[in-house]
Amino acid sequence: MAKDDKQEIRVSTKGESARNFPLASVLHSVEDMERRFERLFSGGLLGRTRQEGSLWDLMEPMMAVRWPSVDLVDRDNEVVVRAEIPGVDKKDLDVSMTDNTLTIKGQMRKETKEEKDQYFRSEIVQGNFSRSVYIPADVDSSKVNAVLKDGVLEITLPKLESSKRRSIKVQ
Repeated sequence: MAKDDKQEIRVSTKGESARNFPLASVLHSVEDMERRFERLFSGGLLGRTRQEGSLWDLMEPMMAVRWPSVDLVDRDNEVVVRAEIPGVDKKDLDVSMTDNTLTIKGQMRKETKEEKDQYFRSEIVQGNFSRSVYIPADVDSSKVNAVLKDGVLEITLPKLESSKRRSIKVQ
């Protein structure tokens, strides 16, 4: 495609008919949005991300734990859910199952102290988190197994016989 040729994409929005937008216009909008985010996080209140003692240093651990990342793997005989919850002790976890919804709740607490000459800093970060995940199969809740190791909670949910994956021969 020549440099001067314009590619167009079709965009349809709710309540509007489809319109043609030049690709360059869309890319410009994306670049503009990226610049705005960079400005937001490179200066001002949250901007001191690399300086020790910034607001970001205080918020980062809380944000990471409030919404743990979750992977769901649907295997032939079981469903495995892995949640990243670094710094959380198993005594502070509550894992429950209602119908086809698995809920992981917990609490984290982190305390740091630093003393140098006449300088003293003490920070306490604590917070609760909760994450619910829909399980795409019927499972035997009496045989669920949960293990916490190195900040990763792995929950194995064995499928009921009626939910197990089966091969179907095509004739």
